[in-house]
This record gives sequence, C-alpha cells and structure tokens, in this order.
Amino acid sequence: MRLVKLLANLGYGSRKEMQLAIRNGWVTDRDGNRLKPDSKTAHEDVLFDDEPLDPAQGVVLLLNKPVGYTCSTKDHGRLVYDLLPDRFRTRKPALSSIGRLDKETSGLLLFTDDGTFLHKVISPKSNVPKVYELALDRPLKGDEAALFASGEMMLESEDRPLKPAQLEVLDDTTARLTLHEGRYHQVRRMFAATGNHVAQLRRSRIGALGLEGLAEGEWKALSDNEKAKIFA
Repeated sequence: MRLVKLLANLGYGSRKEMQLAIRNGWVTDRDGNRLKPDSKTAHEDVLFDDEPLDPAQGVVLLLNKPVGYTCSTKDHGRLVYDLLPDRFRTRKPALSSIGRLDKETSGLLLFTDDGTFLHKVISPKSNVPKVYELALDRPLKGDEAALFASGEMMLESEDRPLKPAQLEVLDDTTARLTLHEGRYHQVRRMFAATGNHVAQLRRSRIGALGLEGLAEGEWKALSDNEKAKIFA
C-alpha cells in the first residue's frame, strides 16, 4: 500500500493532507530520513511527526471503560470513542466495539477493525466467557445461583432460555457472574427477574483476558498472545 493511502486509512488526514505532510518532511523512518509517497518502509519503522504510527489494520484494542460513556459514535454526551485518539474515528476499515457495555457499566471493552475477529469473539460457537463484578441494592435470597445455572431461566419478552451462567457469591450484596452469551442488558435483567436491582456493574474479564495494569479510561493495543487469551 502506498504511504499516502496508508496514512489516510489510519485517520491521520485526507490523502491530499498526507501528500502535503510527506512533502513537508513530517513522515520519516526511524533514522530520520524523509520518506516519499512510494517508499517501501515497513509500517513499524515509519514515524509521523516523530511518533510511531498507530497499529496497522487488524488491530484489537482493550479499553478500561469508565461509567458515564456510551458505546456509540452518534449518541449525544460522552462516547467511548472520546477516550481514544480523534483520528481513530476515521480509520478505514472502521474501528468497532466488540459487543457493548451500557452507559452505567464499566470495565473491559474491546475494539477492532477486523470483522472476522469480531464475529469470532461474539459467535456462540466460540463460547467465550465474560465475567462481571456486581453490587446489588438488596441482599441475595440464596436461590439465584441455582436458577442462573439451570439453563431454564427465561427473560421477559424472550422465547428461549438463557445459557447456564455461574454465580459466585462474595457477600450478601456483591457477586461475580460469568456469562457465555451476550443478550441485551442481560446481567441487569437477570437480577431484575429475581426482584433485585444491580447498583454497580463492571466487566472484569473476557476469556482469560483481564484489565491488569490498565487504569480506568486507559487503552492499549493487544499483542497476539493477549488476543489468544480471549479464547483460552
């Protein structure tokens, strides 16, 4: 791919703007040599304004989402994309979240521009577990774990039962729940069906991938080994 197209696809600007950037010497290799539009320099060796390029196509990002941000590109208010560099909004292919967390849910959120990878993560065949930490308004009654694990629980307005889910009770009002599917507001609806209300909700893990070392609001690109943990 020509350098001008590569930079434009990464969201640094239009092709015309990238031609100007190259002409002005803002695009170099790691030795400081100016690059030309047809330079064959490897992606990892290209610098834009003395900074390494953003990850190439096929990237998977991990974000520690704070409460108050919406998983959308169009809604009003604070969006998860506000926590990423502005240019990420105009990458081609587009960067999409892998599933969603509602506005009042925090924790682990993935993004990718790789449609095949996205569908692999969310496919029922992959059976990727998702772990949530939660706090409830009222004490647990004691029968929730058996109900969630039964594979017979039905949510209102749905016509098929939930897959078995594992509930680990931490104390009277806090618990850890592991799901193997991702229905709309599933955790909140499950507890609502038992007469309780989820006051705080955080996704802490997808597969064997967690948020270790990543502060709230921070993001990073995943290595191949980290991506593999999703399916571990």
